[in-house]
Amino acid sequence: MPTKLVLGLQHGDEGKGRVVDDIAEYWADVVVRFQGGGNAGHTVYDREGNKYVTHILPVGIVIKQSDNHISRRNITNIISRGCVLNVIDLYEEINSFKQKEITPNDLQISGYCPLIEPTHILLDRLKYQGKLGTTARGIGPAYSDFYARDSILFKDIVKNPEATLYKIQEKFFNFQTEIAQSNVDGDVINKNFSFFNEWTKNYREAIKCVSNFIMTDESLIIDLYEQGKNILLEGAQGCGLNIHSNNYPDVTSSAPTVGGALNSTGLNHNQIDEVIGVLKAYKTKVGTGNFPSECDEINGNILATIGNEYGATTGRDRRCGWLDLVALKKAIFTNSVTDLCITKLDVMDELKQIKVCVEYKNKEPLYKNFDGWLTSTEGITEYSQLPENAKKYIEFIENFTECNAAIISTGPSRDQTISK
Repeated sequence: MPTKLVLGLQHGDEGKGRVVDDIAEYWADVVVRFQGGGNAGHTVYDREGNKYVTHILPVGIVIKQSDNHISRRNITNIISRGCVLNVIDLYEEINSFKQKEITPNDLQISGYCPLIEPTHILLDRLKYQGKLGTTARGIGPAYSDFYARDSILFKDIVKNPEATLYKIQEKFFNFQTEIAQSNVDGDVINKNFSFFNEWTKNYREAIKCVSNFIMTDESLIIDLYEQGKNILLEGAQGCGLNIHSNNYPDVTSSAPTVGGALNSTGLNHNQIDEVIGVLKAYKTKVGTGNFPSECDEINGNILATIGNEYGATTGRDRRCGWLDLVALKKAIFTNSVTDLCITKLDVMDELKQIKVCVEYKNKEPLYKNFDGWLTSTEGITEYSQLPENAKKYIEFIENFTECNAAIISTGPSRDQTISK
């Protein structure tokens, strides 16, 4: 009854979707997205080179029957109660996959997912946009309402969509009254009304679709585990953005950690067999906040350009920096990581010198320098074929963190992978 967990060890954008897709293709019966909302942007490529981006849908949805090079059974995809749900965005995402001949027939959504309401989105835009790296999709305010025990849940709209809409409208009008009293510009208030009217029009159509996917049994994940199914837990964001981390307030609003996965799924720590921690061969961050190992402009531009470091959800530039092994080792310890997956090794092919943060002194990073390998690693699938300097770099990471790099990606597609 094995269970594997994939989580990010940095500030998100590590390539978790790519790893989940690779494992799901050959192993998983079940893929569970366990936290976050539509702020994720998990990008995968199938073997024909087609690109897919999931925001709230689990990556297992991409495994198609057309991928017939491997004998596939259907994968059950679950959005668990640790996620917040925008039903309109979910409806649009489902439709975008249907246009690519992917129908999520095996999708199950917990009825206890808190809803992202129009008020949450507007509050996010008004208060936080341009700060903290937020995607302005209402994620933070939705979690705030949940912990204040003031959420509307997915099961509420399935049971009585019109009564739930009335509650959503009531909260919106109260919000408008509050911001009007705070002397917000009248144009903002008018735009809010326009947004809400458009949202209301789309709400009814969305509900007709997404209500079909509600779980009939909230113990489904545990039941599947007891049936001996291979369960793959998919995290969003990364440990460096954990709401409980020392990076607060420059964090996400959920717990992209092993602890968060257990709370969201109902599994216990003895039922997680492998924890696969995903990291880039370098480091990136979106938005403001402390980034001690951020690199100089020249190297940053090389990494950003070759690595296409622009958000899959927002399109925003990502700040680029050197790998921080101090922070990485802490994330590995906290989450009992069993194996590492290093992504985007090929992005560093053109760097003459590579730095790695190995210590802090007076809050300033101290680096170890490595010679670059200055030759292409793209598409290499055998560890022995890597340049010697690339091997030295990987082996130093392994020795420092005391964790094996079981997977190394040398490109975006499923078959550009080294398994050690």
